[in-house]
Formats: sequence, C-alpha cells, structure tokens
Amino acid sequence: MAGNGLPSLGRVKLTDLVPSEGIPSDSYKLSVSTLSQSFAQYSAAIIQFPASDGALLRSGLDSARLYFQQKAAYPPEELIHTNDSREWCKTSGYYADPQLWQEMYDYRPGLTPTDPINGMEFPPGGLPDIFGLLGKAARDVLDAISYYLNLRSSPFTEILDNVPLRSREISSSVLSVCCLARPSFPGAQHNNLTTQDDGQLIMVPDHEHQVDKSLISVVKSDKAGFHVRDFQGRWILLDGDLGPQEAVVCPGLALYQATAGYVNPALHRTEINNMSGNIYGKCSLVFKLMPKSMTSLSCSEMRAAGHGVEAQFQLPIPVDDFMQRSHPTDQLFNRNTFPSFGYPPAHEGSMKPLMRRRKNNTRCKPLPPSKRLRLEAQRVLKERVQEIADKKGIKLRFCNLKECENHIHALDSPCANIRMEIGWPHGVPFVHPHDLPNKAKIGFLEAYEPGWTATHDMDLSLMEPAQTSQQYCNCTSRLC
Repeated sequence: MAGNGLPSLGRVKLTDLVPSEGIPSDSYKLSVSTLSQSFAQYSAAIIQFPASDGALLRSGLDSARLYFQQKAAYPPEELIHTNDSREWCKTSGYYADPQLWQEMYDYRPGLTPTDPINGMEFPPGGLPDIFGLLGKAARDVLDAISYYLNLRSSPFTEILDNVPLRSREISSSVLSVCCLARPSFPGAQHNNLTTQDDGQLIMVPDHEHQVDKSLISVVKSDKAGFHVRDFQGRWILLDGDLGPQEAVVCPGLALYQATAGYVNPALHRTEINNMSGNIYGKCSLVFKLMPKSMTSLSCSEMRAAGHGVEAQFQLPIPVDDFMQRSHPTDQLFNRNTFPSFGYPPAHEGSMKPLMRRRKNNTRCKPLPPSKRLRLEAQRVLKERVQEIADKKGIKLRFCNLKECENHIHALDSPCANIRMEIGWPHGVPFVHPHDLPNKAKIGFLEAYEPGWTATHDMDLSLMEPAQTSQQYCNCTSRLC
C-alpha cells in the first residue's frame, strides 16, 4: 500500500467527475482513481466546485449564521431532537439537541416550506439551490465509484429519488443546515463542553464517533473541526485548509451495504477549537444522499460485476428497516485487510488494473467465469428481455431444455411465435438463461447486448458447470 497510496487526502475537481458519452477521458479516470483511493485510505475526499458555486456555498453559510443567531436562547420543548430513527425520512425545519449543543434546520423538498414560517421567521436562504448543487455533486461521486467498481452506468437509480421529484413526492435526501456550540445556546452546563485556561473551547462529543446512514454525504463548514478515522485508526482533520469552493465528501452506511462492504463508511467526529470571542459557533451545510424508504439495498449489481459477496450481504434489506436498525461500528471496522480499492500508477491510462485484486487480500476471489456468465445472463433477462416482453404484452413461459432443442428446428413449435416476437437469438433454446449451456448464454447475451463479449475482459472459458466446480470461490461465507 505504501508505494501506491495517497500521501494526503485526495482532491478532485467536480467538473472532472462528470461522465460523458463514449470512451472516458484520462482526466476522468485519474479523478475517479484519486477519489476511490482517498475513500479507501481516509473514508473521505475533497471535491472542488467551480468558482460560481463556491459563492453560493459561502452565501449559504452566511445565511446559516444569521438564522441561528436570531433563534431563541432555549428552543421550545417540541423542537428538542429525539433522534427517532422511525422519522428518518420525515425530518423538516428546526431541531435542537441541547445534549450535544447542536441545532439544525432540515430542508427536505416536497415537505419543507420555502416561504417564511408563520409569516415571521425566515428559513436560511438559498436552500433549494444549495440542495440541487450538493445533490448533483453527490450523484456524480456515486457514479464515479460505480465506474471504479466496474458496475453498469447509474446502478443505484432505482433506489434514488426522481430528478426532478414528481407531483406530491417527498425527497428522501436532505440538506441539513447545522450550528454547533453557539454561545447563546444553553449547553455549557453539560459535560461535553470543557474550558481551557487560554479561553479556547473544545467540543468533546458524547459519542466517540458517528457514522451516517447515507449513500454519500457532502459537508461544507465555515470553521475547521471535522475529523474522520482513516484505515490505520488515526483521526484526520478534513476541513483544516478547505478553500471557499471546496467541500468534504464521505461514503455512508447505505453505500457500504449496497457494495457488499467494498466501500467503508466514514466514522467522523467534530471538535471545536479557538471559540473564544466567536458569537456564531460552527456552521455547516450537510447534504445526505439517501435511498428511498420503499426500496431495498441489494448487492445484485456487485454480483453481476463479478465481485464476491459475503454472507451478511446476500439478502436484500428494506431501506426502512436498515435505517431503523443499530449498526455497531466495532463490527464494521475492526478489519485487518486494506479496503478493497486498488490504485494504479498515475501514468497508466487504462483502468483495467484497478479491478485486479491484490494477491494478499483476504476477501473472496472473483467469481469463476461460469457463474459470472450466468449472473450476466440473468441481468440481461431482467433488464432487456423482460422489458421487451412487457411492452408487447407477452408472458414468458420458458421451455424445458431437452424439449426445446427440437423446438428450435421446427416452424410450428410451441415457442416459435414468442421467440420471433421478442427477438430471441436463432439457434438458442427458449429456456431460462440460467439453464442455458455456456455457449448458448454467450449467444443470448450477444443478441440483446451486441458487442457484449468485447466489452467484458473476463476469461470466458466455454466450460460446463461441472468442469468449473473446482474453481469456485473458496470463501465459505459466500453463496455459490
């Protein structure tokens, strides 16, 4: 790792992470690689916005300071935050947590009003624009990680909110405007605040570290103090030298689950220094890209890309259940292995070496070619063939393999019309792709995804399953 790792937190320009049609540019590949390696080493990275977007972020932080400064010294009881996980997708407006000396205003499109509250209190300014800016950045980061893991384009679309939201939809993602350690907010009597002889205040959180349940989190603060734990167990200050158009981006627990543990979430904590004479506290804009509550977190995309999936990730988890569960961090991060990203030398333009596993990596080996072929066939059946059948109103009823070997040579066979309607490849029996011989699977894939073989660099040996059984993954925790 030492020879290939990043010497410090990775910095990437957001404009370099925007995907485009065709062959990826060298700047895109290098930015994706830097971002991914930074996630692997530090569970965080720094993204750089264009100058015009930096002005929007600065104005948002200025508005946040003014908003919290005019708040009452002690919030009404109904606004005290209870941290009820059942309400994770319904938070909106002002909340306070005196125990942590923290206040926040949650902006959730479709639920949070943008007009003055009760005609009196104005919310922080520019929230819709900031939500759109940080939301787009989070999705670009998510797509970059998908590219790095060799997943198909936009694999998480089904679990993300529509863009834009449809009528009466409420956003699952949220923009939180946060204020920590505002001097006029009651909290000094709590034990989580200590005063030093030189007048500095240091916030010592009640919990040593926290982890977000988001897919991706984007954080922009007006003062330093945001730390994450790197893969060596050290706490790293992230926002000590942030420029006006830079923000911190971190992976969350939902991405950890959806990638079968290949992307570790960030463990973070906040410490406040040099607060003497500060009347505003520490203000932050925190955007969390969240999955929709009625969907499930599944590792099917990881399997389709040929990654090993351990036992704990094999079954899909409803998002709502996932958000309400507790996730002990000691079980997630007490690992001796380096996170599963590789890092290519900077001069190499090709991304192929990125997916080659280290020989000393204790994770599961890649799936054998036969099984990878089977998973690809199942994916194409679901994404291509079923869509064609649904549009034509055809219900797929597959034949038995032995019987259909005769059907494909007869004009009046039971499946002839269906095969013709959906463009089933000539010479391939009309049976479920899972049961097709390997050669027939390749013919099936080429028919519905022309050029499929050329775009997959896997070793597609045309062996029957019985011949490949000896090559199956030796990880007993994975479903084979």
